[in-house]
Parts: sequence; structure tokens; C-alpha cells
Amino acid sequence: MSTVALVETTDRAAGVSKSLQALGANPVKNKNVLIKPNFNTADPAPGSTHNDTLVALVDELWSMGAATIAVGERSFPPTRGVMEKKRILPLLSERGVRVIDFDELAPEDWLEYRSADDHWPDGFRVARPIIEAECLVSTGCLKTHQFGGVITMSLKLHVGVVPTGRNGFEFMQQLHSSPHQQEMIAEINRPFSPDLVVMDGITAFVDGGPATGKTAAGNIFLASTDRVAVDAVGVAVLKHLGSNDDVMNRPIFEQRQIARAAALGIGVSKAEAIDLVAADDRSSGYRDAVGRILEKG
Repeated sequence: MSTVALVETTDRAAGVSKSLQALGANPVKNKNVLIKPNFNTADPAPGSTHNDTLVALVDELWSMGAATIAVGERSFPPTRGVMEKKRILPLLSERGVRVIDFDELAPEDWLEYRSADDHWPDGFRVARPIIEAECLVSTGCLKTHQFGGVITMSLKLHVGVVPTGRNGFEFMQQLHSSPHQQEMIAEINRPFSPDLVVMDGITAFVDGGPATGKTAAGNIFLASTDRVAVDAVGVAVLKHLGSNDDVMNRPIFEQRQIARAAALGIGVSKAEAIDLVAADDRSSGYRDAVGRILEKG
């Protein structure tokens, strides 16, 4: 069983804190922590991780006993420019958080992975800091993806650990032009495993995405240690909110990102293996509604 903690809230700091408390796991104590946010672009949440969410997560990880904290990212425009536009750098600096700009990594710090059963024709590369992280915490947004991914949650978040052409390797063109894009997204997740996943769904894209789209008030935070479980619950939330045909008309575990990741053993393979926990009494009704959709598929 994989636990997914659910909090109904409109307060991001409360969402981070209560979801992690309800999850009841503390893999960060005395560890060097690397946070992977959703900074593909600088668009407002859920186009990118809200500054309040990242700051609250940093504060919570310090309180949980993290030894050090760094934030690592590779954005679509130059990463440093995205962070500057979001005005997140001073907030991280004053909290003692180091920034690792994957754009600045040397070629040898992009580690190659190949597997005979993957859909990547020449394999792919992953940023060394992700692979070597003592404790990896991933924080994404709840949203759809209009350019072939269908959904972009915790699995899709990790496309940002693979280099772009400006890093000396070109994999994004392969990904976005492939009919197997969704399977390739799942396969990126094979070489590493986050110790915590926190998803901000206070505002969700129910159509469009990943940078802009049709929004809905999700008023939810999710936390888990299982990427497949948290994405499956995320799809159930989108169904609850009312989303596009690709989400509404396909069973959750038949979403191709989720199906491929489950087949690879990255996470759970069925709804019955998810323990959906409400963080407080207020959240129990929301948990029950999402749980019914999850069970139905």
C-alpha cells in the first residue's frame, strides 16, 4: 500500500505542513535535501510552483531536521532567468538554500541511461545532482498538458531533470515529436526515486497547460512517497473538478504515463493499493469524493 495524504485548503503553507504531517514520514532528518520544483517557465501557478509553496516547503523541511537544502532545476527558457522573473532567489537565499542551475552543469554531469525496453531511441541523460541526491523532494502542480502529455503532475515534473539542446544534448525534440511521449515521460523516472512528493492543487489547470490553461479551484494539497499513487489521485481530482475528454473518458490507470510507470514498478499498479488519508476532519468529505472516483477509475 502507498499512502497519499489529502488536505482541503486554500492556504499553501497549511497545505504543505498538514499534508506532510498526515503522511507521517520524515526521510529528510539529518539529510542533504534537494528540492525539484516545477519551474519550467515563470508563469503563475499552476503554470509553475507558487513561491509560497516552495518557501513553505523549505521552512517545513528545515523544521523536520534537514541538514542542508538545495533547489535544483532546468527550465525551458534559461533557468536563472526564470528564477529571477519569479523573484524566488532572494527568498531562497535568506533561508540558507543553495540553488543548483542545471544549465551550468558540465557535460559529464549529465548521466546517460539506456534500457532495451524504453521508447527513447538513444537513451537519455539525467542531471547528476538528481541521481546523487541523498534525499530528493519533488513538488509539482495539478494540471493538464495540451501538447501530448495529457497530464503534468509528479511524473511529468521530472522532464526537467533531462537536458535541453543548450546543455549539449538534445532530448526534448525527441520527446515532443514522439507518439510515445507519455511512455517516455514515465521512463525518465526509472533511474531515481523521490523520497517525498508534494503537489499543490489549490488552483488546477483542467484543460490546456502546462504554462497557461483553464483553471479551477482545486483547493487541495497532496503528499506521498509514491509518484504513481499521487498522480493517480491527482487525475481523480481532475475528474472531480471536471476536465477535458482525455482525462474524463479514460480510466485512471489507463492514462499512459501512469500505466507505463506502474508497469516499470515505479509505483502502485491499481487503485486498491492506495491508502488515501484525510489530513483533518475538514478534508474527509473531499477525500471520500475523490476516493470514490479513484475506485471507479
